[in-house]
Amino acid sequence: MATTEHAPDTKLERGITGPLLYLFILGDVLGAGVYALVGVISAEVGGALWVPLMVALVLALLTAGSYAELVTKYPKAGGAAVFAERAFQKPFLSFLVGFCMLAAGVTSAAGLALAFTGDYLGAFIDVPAAPAALVFLLLIGLLNARGIRESVRSNVVMTVIEVSGLVLVIVVVGFFLAGGGGDVSRVTEFPAGVSPSAAVLGASLIAYYSFVGFEVSANVAEEVRDVSRVYPRALFGALLTAGVVYLLIGLASSAAMPAEDLAGSTSPLLDVVAATGAGVPPWLFGLIALVAVANGALLTMIMSSRITFGMAEQGLFPSVFGRVLPNRRTPWVAIVATTVVAMVLTLSGDLASLAQTVVLLLLFVFLSTNIAVLVLRRDKVEHKHFRIPAVVPVLAVASCVLLLTQQGGEIWLRTAVLLAVGLVLYLLQKLVRKRRSNGTAART
Repeated sequence: MATTEHAPDTKLERGITGPLLYLFILGDVLGAGVYALVGVISAEVGGALWVPLMVALVLALLTAGSYAELVTKYPKAGGAAVFAERAFQKPFLSFLVGFCMLAAGVTSAAGLALAFTGDYLGAFIDVPAAPAALVFLLLIGLLNARGIRESVRSNVVMTVIEVSGLVLVIVVVGFFLAGGGGDVSRVTEFPAGVSPSAAVLGASLIAYYSFVGFEVSANVAEEVRDVSRVYPRALFGALLTAGVVYLLIGLASSAAMPAEDLAGSTSPLLDVVAATGAGVPPWLFGLIALVAVANGALLTMIMSSRITFGMAEQGLFPSVFGRVLPNRRTPWVAIVATTVVAMVLTLSGDLASLAQTVVLLLLFVFLSTNIAVLVLRRDKVEHKHFRIPAVVPVLAVASCVLLLTQQGGEIWLRTAVLLAVGLVLYLLQKLVRKRRSNGTAART
């Protein structure tokens, strides 16, 4: 195996450095999951909400190992769809994996748009949620189209702000506890009448949504400089950083507020800060939360547009989705299409149901990727890349199957509808290709 980094030709600009990639991943992971879903997790496990967060971290790290190997081995836009195509050589399976990732991306963006236009925005302006969500997604789309450098640099600013908000929560709760407030004993309490193991497993499914953002980074691999060296460090560093922050947030939230109050909150971290009596203006923390949600939406839409672009490059989507702006070198048709679909999905459900749908879709993607890394072990490439021990993807497959068993019927139904749409698109594209092929043959 060669010892030098090989940089394949690409139509996209290589504008992402190691620090930018680290902040890119960290910014997506530390997004609306923790700002909006802490209350939902607390409803499942009471004061022990930090436990499913740590379980979800371990499960996410297993699959992240497979991504670290495959992204550095095949650094192309398209992520899991590219891996499935190489491993299984079945166009339909590659399309299905890519479409699951795409559907998860736009569904997540729709959920984040709803989170943005909820109670946090209501602290500033009273506007109808649906129109506000549409305007929000339009602005995200415009920033995405402007350029990858501008997008990731905006991510740097927003990541610093959202991390500052989480640090603020931890600090004010720390002073609150030091002054004799709160109750640290709550961090080990589970709701009465529930099995702790069953509660943790069910809550881990929701908590998993807070970590799955690392997949986004696989779809900008083609735009990362020195990807074989940079990507694994940025990926694992960002996940471990997020894990420490989530652990502290989980402990702080439970210590500051009773589980029953936290579980019923639609703006849990804002309520945690208020419970400490620290005097932090509600509008200030609300603004931080809005930035965090916007950051997650931006990174998710970057990922969705790059998947669409990558699938067009593979011939799985019409070639028009592979068009890029001449100067900006961003996939503008893919950006327009994914933004419009996300706008439509904002009308299809609430944040909790959309988050669970995202997780279910991504579990299918993760299963494919974890199997693909084992299948592709014999495929040699001409550059150095990261390699994970074989036992890790095996454990990752088991973890995905375990989480699949925790999904409810409503989420399965919603996912089935989305996959049916993907099947129709695949058949239509196949029909178009067949007609073009027949037309070419007739002319010759």
